[in-house]
Amino acid sequence: MDRRSFLKNSALGGTAAAAAALAAPAVAQGAKTMTIVSTWGRDLPGLGTSAQRLAARIAELSNGALNVEYFAAGEKVGTLDVFDDVAAGNSNAYIGAEYYWIGKHPGFAYFCTVPFGMTASEHNAWIKFKGGQALWDELSGGFGLKGILCGASGTQAGGWFNKEINSAEDFQGLKMRIPGIAGSVLSKLGASTVALPGGQIYENLVSGTIDATEWVGPYNDYFMKFYEAAKYYYTGGMHEPGGNLAMGINTAWWGTLSDWERAVITAACHEEVGNQYEEAMANNGAYLTKLVTEHGVEVRNFNDDVWDGFGRAAAAAFEEIRAHSDLATRIDDSFQSTLREVGAMMARFEGTFVNQRNRVLGIDA
Repeated sequence: MDRRSFLKNSALGGTAAAAAALAAPAVAQGAKTMTIVSTWGRDLPGLGTSAQRLAARIAELSNGALNVEYFAAGEKVGTLDVFDDVAAGNSNAYIGAEYYWIGKHPGFAYFCTVPFGMTASEHNAWIKFKGGQALWDELSGGFGLKGILCGASGTQAGGWFNKEINSAEDFQGLKMRIPGIAGSVLSKLGASTVALPGGQIYENLVSGTIDATEWVGPYNDYFMKFYEAAKYYYTGGMHEPGGNLAMGINTAWWGTLSDWERAVITAACHEEVGNQYEEAMANNGAYLTKLVTEHGVEVRNFNDDVWDGFGRAAAAAFEEIRAHSDLATRIDDSFQSTLREVGAMMARFEGTFVNQRNRVLGIDA
């Protein structure tokens, strides 16, 4: 499939064909319909296919009690309109990245990912066992929504650049697509940042409207063909250490469900957290190799000077978030406390093991 056809039919750009309802097995008389809208394009590898798999799984697990209608980005509402659509009750749920909604409240970023934040496993621990879900419920509840984790992309790539980045000063004047709190961080380093929907990135990169972009990781990025406009690909960045995704559900509709129906949806969402993460882990290595060998991509790591610049700018960005409101401060307090506790343990155990394993086995980073 060529790039134009792919973007037309799937990615977050353009208009897509009207969505068809997902077939549910043995739909029972009186089955409830669950309408889901997504920020991801239909059949978009990784993100889009994960959302479609989740929608199908809810119908399957419910044995037809929930008849799921799934609409990819642009099929029912615009990519970044799903939050308002569900909050208004026009659809029952959305699938997307919570940091898209920082214009409504900066606290939403913490329930997806923030600079220098938690990896996927650390983040899951905070949400499920260290008070994160209660804070999320408080925040989302103010907008008539209930949030549930439903995906994890892993530690994301630092991004695609049309020039090498050798110092923090190299971000001055750079035009980059990067959403969430990370956009504020790079702005403090002198970059001009935008939060383009995925389907608009390629054209803006090719035309030179932007100089750089982040997306996800090698598996997801390969299909976006960013290598045609930017040859420098940076590994793990500061901006999305976990990249956890969410289903946002209209609370009025959620209240009409039985305990069993809510358990089915929650179980399907949590199952997909593992599926999406493991799929990315299974494919990222092979697709990084393909990017290098097939398309001449030059892989780079940010040096310590760049990381130190990120750190200074991130500290300033977090102070602004804390000044926003009491709830923002409480979310940050809980998040940072868990990060330091869980992160220290992971460094001593997983971190020590991985570093020593790779050294002994001669695995190059």
